[in-house]
Amino acid sequence: MSLKLYCDLMSQPSRCLYILLKSTKCNFEPKFVDLRKAEHYSEEYKKINRFQRVPVIDHNGFVLSESVAILKYLARERIIPDNLYPRESQKQARVEEFLEWQHIELRIPCAMYFRTAYLDPVVFGTKVTPAKISGFEQRMELALENFSTKWLGRGSDFVTGNTITVADLIAICELEQPRMAGYDPREKYPAINEWYQKVRNYFNPYYDEAHVIVNKIIAKQPKVAAKL
Repeated sequence: MSLKLYCDLMSQPSRCLYILLKSTKCNFEPKFVDLRKAEHYSEEYKKINRFQRVPVIDHNGFVLSESVAILKYLARERIIPDNLYPRESQKQARVEEFLEWQHIELRIPCAMYFRTAYLDPVVFGTKVTPAKISGFEQRMELALENFSTKWLGRGSDFVTGNTITVADLIAICELEQPRMAGYDPREKYPAINEWYQKVRNYFNPYYDEAHVIVNKIIAKQPKVAAKL
């Protein structure tokens, strides 16, 4: 089997797939695409992914983009084990229910807060008002509240029940983004904190491996904030 994963570990779904393939002992080749250097806009990469985004897989010559589509494909190909992406119809439907929900309801609010509070002012030097940051923080907190109560607060250990799945992995990677901007969801939402520890422990050491760059940015956050 030949499987290549084109990714940048600053990208939430890229980290998810990287951790997943590592933890399942899949023999894959990571192909790193540096978004900060705009490598995804190169003509060479455009030939791989016409949308010029990450992640992308190349499985024996079959090229596929979009993280949820990739997860579903890898499950059908039996590259993801049944315990992480169930084959039983109703359990699988629960996982896919979350995958559909999280794109707009969790990823966008967390990503936009990260962009507004960190990426624009720190990386791109864009002037951002405190009011704008506060507005995106409020939207993100509504999403976090919904995640904490409507997914985690239903008497089960994980997002879709008492068994960990890819739903948990994709969610936890999304929640790392606001941490780089100085907002840690674990501090305000006890259910998220408890769940976070379980998921991270399950996927370690590969979880920490995939978050080396992210954790370096998080460690610098107090110094960065002082300069804004």
